[in-house]
Amino acid sequence: MHHTTATHKATRTARHWAQDTLEDAEDAVQTTRKLANASLDKAESRVRRLRQEIEPGVNDLAQRAQELATRGIQYCAETTDRARRHIGHAADATGRYVAEQPVKSLLLAACGGVTALALWWSVDNLGQH
Repeated sequence: MHHTTATHKATRTARHWAQDTLEDAEDAVQTTRKLANASLDKAESRVRRLRQEIEPGVNDLAQRAQELATRGIQYCAETTDRARRHIGHAADATGRYVAEQPVKSLLLAACGGVTALALWWSVDNLGQH
Protein backbone atom coordinates (compact mmCIF):
# COMPACT_ATOMS: atom_id res chain seq x y z
CA MET A 1 0.00 0.00 0.00
CA HIS A 2 2.75 2.22 0.78
CA HIS A 3 3.93 1.78 -2.77
CA THR A 4 0.53 2.79 -4.22
CA THR A 5 0.28 5.90 -2.06
CA ALA A 6 3.72 7.00 -3.14
CA THR A 7 2.79 6.41 -6.76
CA HIS A 8 -0.40 8.45 -6.41
CA LYS A 9 1.50 11.17 -4.67
CA ALA A 10 4.13 11.22 -7.43
CA THR A 11 1.41 11.26 -10.08
CA ARG A 12 -0.38 14.19 -8.37
CA THR A 13 2.90 16.05 -8.05
CA ALA A 14 3.68 15.45 -11.73
CA ARG A 15 0.17 16.64 -12.71
CA HIS A 16 0.52 19.78 -10.61
CA TRP A 17 3.96 20.40 -12.03
CA ALA A 18 2.65 19.85 -15.60
CA GLN A 19 -0.36 22.09 -14.92
CA ASP A 20 1.86 24.81 -13.43
CA THR A 21 4.21 24.53 -16.40
CA LEU A 22 1.27 24.73 -18.80
CA GLU A 23 -0.10 27.80 -16.99
CA ASP A 24 3.36 29.40 -17.03
CA ALA A 25 3.61 28.68 -20.76
CA GLU A 26 0.16 30.19 -21.37
CA ASP A 27 1.15 33.25 -19.34
CA ALA A 28 4.35 33.52 -21.38
CA VAL A 29 2.34 33.29 -24.62
CA GLN A 30 -0.09 35.97 -23.41
CA THR A 31 2.78 38.23 -22.36
CA THR A 32 4.48 37.69 -25.72
CA ARG A 33 1.22 38.52 -27.53
CA LYS A 34 0.81 41.69 -25.50
CA LEU A 35 4.38 42.76 -26.21
CA ALA A 36 4.01 41.93 -29.90
CA ASN A 37 0.73 43.87 -30.10
CA ALA A 38 2.31 46.82 -28.30
CA SER A 39 5.26 46.74 -30.73
CA LEU A 40 2.91 46.55 -33.72
CA ASP A 41 0.86 49.45 -32.33
CA LYS A 42 4.02 51.52 -31.92
CA ALA A 43 5.17 50.64 -35.44
CA GLU A 44 1.76 51.48 -36.88
CA SER A 45 1.77 54.79 -35.03
CA ARG A 46 5.23 55.61 -36.39
CA VAL A 47 4.17 54.71 -39.92
CA ARG A 48 1.11 56.94 -39.62
CA ARG A 49 3.25 59.78 -38.29
CA LEU A 50 5.80 59.36 -41.09
CA ARG A 51 3.01 59.25 -43.66
CA GLN A 52 1.58 62.49 -42.26
CA GLU A 53 5.03 64.10 -42.40
CA ILE A 54 5.84 62.88 -45.90
CA GLU A 55 2.44 63.34 -47.54
CA PRO A 56 2.53 67.16 -47.74
CA GLY A 57 5.95 66.98 -49.38
CA VAL A 58 4.78 64.42 -51.91
CA ASN A 59 1.67 66.47 -52.66
CA ASP A 60 3.82 69.59 -53.06
CA LEU A 61 6.17 67.78 -55.46
CA ALA A 62 3.24 66.46 -57.48
CA GLN A 63 1.74 69.95 -57.70
CA ARG A 64 5.07 71.44 -58.81
CA ALA A 65 5.50 68.73 -61.44
CA GLN A 66 2.00 69.47 -62.74
CA GLU A 67 2.77 73.19 -62.88
CA LEU A 68 6.02 72.57 -64.77
CA ALA A 69 4.25 70.29 -67.23
CA THR A 70 1.55 72.91 -67.78
CA ARG A 71 4.15 75.64 -68.34
CA GLY A 72 6.03 73.41 -70.78
CA ILE A 73 2.87 72.71 -72.77
CA GLN A 74 1.99 76.43 -72.83
CA TYR A 75 5.52 77.35 -73.94
CA CYS A 76 5.40 74.80 -76.78
CA ALA A 77 2.00 76.08 -77.88
CA GLU A 78 3.19 79.72 -77.83
CA THR A 79 6.40 78.86 -79.70
CA THR A 80 4.48 76.92 -82.35
CA ASP A 81 2.03 79.79 -82.76
CA ARG A 82 4.87 82.31 -83.04
CA ALA A 83 6.66 80.16 -85.65
CA ARG A 84 3.44 79.85 -87.69
CA ARG A 85 2.99 83.63 -87.63
CA HIS A 86 6.61 84.25 -88.74
CA ILE A 87 6.29 81.73 -91.57
CA GLY A 88 2.99 83.31 -92.59
CA HIS A 89 4.56 86.80 -92.62
CA ALA A 90 7.51 85.54 -94.65
CA ALA A 91 5.18 83.83 -97.15
CA ASP A 92 3.07 86.99 -97.43
CA ALA A 93 6.16 89.17 -97.93
CA THR A 94 7.51 86.76 -100.56
CA GLY A 95 4.15 86.72 -102.34
CA ARG A 96 3.99 90.54 -102.37
CA TYR A 97 7.57 90.83 -103.68
CA VAL A 98 6.89 88.34 -106.48
CA ALA A 99 3.66 90.21 -107.39
CA GLU A 100 5.40 93.62 -107.32
CA GLN A 101 8.70 92.56 -108.91
CA PRO A 102 8.03 89.53 -111.16
CA VAL A 103 11.15 89.97 -113.35
CA LYS A 104 13.51 90.45 -110.40
CA SER A 105 11.91 87.47 -108.66
CA LEU A 106 12.47 85.30 -111.71
CA LEU A 107 16.10 86.43 -112.00
CA LEU A 108 16.72 85.83 -108.27
CA ALA A 109 15.22 82.36 -108.52
CA ALA A 110 17.36 81.59 -111.55
CA CYS A 111 20.49 82.86 -109.77
CA GLY A 112 19.66 80.72 -106.79
CA GLY A 113 19.24 77.68 -109.02
CA VAL A 114 22.52 78.35 -110.84
CA THR A 115 24.32 78.83 -107.51
CA ALA A 116 22.91 75.56 -106.16
CA LEU A 117 23.99 73.71 -109.31
CA ALA A 118 27.47 75.25 -109.12
CA LEU A 119 27.86 74.25 -105.49
CA TRP A 120 26.61 70.76 -106.18
CA TRP A 121 28.96 70.41 -109.16
CA SER A 122 31.98 71.68 -107.20
CA VAL A 123 31.29 69.44 -104.21
CA ASP A 124 30.74 66.46 -106.50
CA ASN A 125 34.01 67.16 -108.39
CA LEU A 126 36.00 67.72 -105.18
CA GLY A 127 34.82 64.38 -103.86
CA GLN A 128 36.20 62.61 -106.95
CA HIS A 129 39.74 63.98 -106.58
